[in-house]
Amino acid sequence: MSIVENPLETLTRQQLRKRTSEKWQHYPQDVLPLWVAEMDVEPAPTVVQALTHALRTGDTGYPSGDPYPQAFQQFAAHQWGWDGFSADRMRTVPDVMTGISAAINVLTEPGDAVIVCSPVYPPFYVFTRELGRTVLEAPLTDNGRLDPAAISAAFEQARATIRQPVLLLANPHNPTGVAHTRYELTTVVEIARQFNGRIIADEIHAPLMLDSTPFTPLLSIDGAQNAFSVFSASKAWNLAGLKAAVLCAGPHAQANLARVPSTVDRGVSHLGVLAHTAALTGGQDWLTALLKGLTGNRNLVMELVREHLPGVEIQAPEATYLAWLDCTDLDLPEQGPDTPAAQHGLTGPAAFFFNHANVALNDGALFGSGGQGHVRLNFGTSPAIVREAIEHMGAAVREFAD
Repeated sequence: MSIVENPLETLTRQQLRKRTSEKWQHYPQDVLPLWVAEMDVEPAPTVVQALTHALRTGDTGYPSGDPYPQAFQQFAAHQWGWDGFSADRMRTVPDVMTGISAAINVLTEPGDAVIVCSPVYPPFYVFTRELGRTVLEAPLTDNGRLDPAAISAAFEQARATIRQPVLLLANPHNPTGVAHTRYELTTVVEIARQFNGRIIADEIHAPLMLDSTPFTPLLSIDGAQNAFSVFSASKAWNLAGLKAAVLCAGPHAQANLARVPSTVDRGVSHLGVLAHTAALTGGQDWLTALLKGLTGNRNLVMELVREHLPGVEIQAPEATYLAWLDCTDLDLPEQGPDTPAAQHGLTGPAAFFFNHANVALNDGALFGSGGQGHVRLNFGTSPAIVREAIEHMGAAVREFAD
């Protein structure tokens, strides 16, 4: 099998409609789904080969050994020039949120505070609260970057009642697509140390850096030796249905990692491990082609938003395939409780674009403080679909403005 030039342009709309995963099945057939973080791509050839071999040989049993941590260690050294991820300080877990939950459980007690930098990935709120912890928000700055003053204030508030507060960080950030710089991460680590805090970083989008923007692993920051990070190849190679991730501990967090119960590992998929390992060890060419396509799509989104949605503010994402659209100046009409969008729990501009443009986006209100009036748009699809969706959105806005 040969590497295609752009993985985002290999599938037709008809082929995508036949998919049974959530992105293309959750909403009616006439809705363009630019919401949940699945990409419209075929798997990398190396992944197909690994899974085909496993199925043909009956290699479908329980996972064994630590091939995933070893593959990730090698990938990080090659991709980011950092060899500080050590396979003996990693645990293979079913997915990133399971790994984050495990780290929260060993670092905190029920009722303790977990700090998030809002607006941020909604499961940060859901999982943290289901673990019996309290969420404290440290809002991003107006330009979507980490705010040291807000983070310091949140740590100070948490430290008043608990011994060891935790910051849960998205690196790079979801939904804004901001790539935290080494200086920014160093500042955050220094703040955490000042308040005896710990940091857990979700680094699932780390391979998806656009324009050759550098990625800085949290654990590479001096002072973050007691931190955790969680990684999965699932976003970069579109493997969400093949469950696997790695929970990584800094050298001073190894004792905490040892306290993670063995039951956490039980949901790991053997086929998931094979697929993720194959992606990390043999999927670099495919990833390079994907990043080129995503960069083109990101630029297309910026161009189309300026042309068709002039009242929307957007900053070019430095990473991920997610665009964060500020629609607060559009003055969109309220959508009633009996509309199709309301039946799907959508509010604000996400509801408007669903009802009047037949485009499904993520509702910004679910991302916490600062999310109201925003939508998250997934541009991990073909340029044609990106163009059609934003043109429909613009037409809907103009219709109500006239």
